[in-house]
Amino acid sequence: MAEKSCGDVENPASKAIPTNEEIVEEVMKGVKDCLIEKSDDTSEKKDDVKCREPGTNEQEASKLRDNERVDTQENVAINGDDDTKSELDDFIDELSLKDAEDTFSDEEKEQRRLEADICKAKGNDLFKSGAYRESIQNYTLGLRTCPLAFPKERSIMFSNRAAAKMKLDLKQSAIEDCTKAVELDPAYLKARYRRAQLYEETDKLDEALADYQEILKLDPLHREALYATKRLPEKIHERNEKMKADMMAKLKDLGNMILRPFNLSTDNFQVNQDPNTGGYSINFKPNSQ
Repeated sequence: MAEKSCGDVENPASKAIPTNEEIVEEVMKGVKDCLIEKSDDTSEKKDDVKCREPGTNEQEASKLRDNERVDTQENVAINGDDDTKSELDDFIDELSLKDAEDTFSDEEKEQRRLEADICKAKGNDLFKSGAYRESIQNYTLGLRTCPLAFPKERSIMFSNRAAAKMKLDLKQSAIEDCTKAVELDPAYLKARYRRAQLYEETDKLDEALADYQEILKLDPLHREALYATKRLPEKIHERNEKMKADMMAKLKDLGNMILRPFNLSTDNFQVNQDPNTGGYSINFKPNSQ
């Protein structure tokens, strides 16, 4: 029986260690599988892109929705509480309106104006019955329908919507609607008067006085405007004096804080006004010993 040489002895451990060729083959196989998976993912994404219609990115989709809302006259929903921070779905996208209007014939514009007038009439009826939020819905729908080519009609709807918002104490939003109404029709006295009232109620007295003065240019016998132009100047003066006093008090507090380390206060400085020139002089008064 022949003896086995050292080269003939089987080494079990040698089978567990792959050769260089096996390692390279295994690595290449892994790379190939990875490339196949990546190719499959890319194909799926391409398929997804093919399924989408062109022009449906988020910005364009939003514009399409706005146009569709104008064209189909969907119902307008109003949410929020009855305070000045309430958020109303009352936005009027005039850019989309203009884009749509460019495609309308004169007959189509007139038809839309008539449809908007129906919305306004319904809003007026709801306002009279006390359904202010519902009336806002209809004025908004009318504004989303009425072409920009009819500024006076749109001005009236903005002013009417402002009146409904005033009933709900939505003052800032009502001011914005009145401003839009005045911009569309500067001679629209009712919208300017409503805005003047709102300015005064929100302590914007200078703006209120300016509106009342403009009203008197349109109607010199307007009773409320005449009364307001007489009482508001004094009210504005009182407000300004109060603001000046508050400001001086704050400045005095600041001065005292700065002078305190030097054992001084603002009382050590006497301010005198020259009655002839209106200028001021400051005299230092030392502390009594």
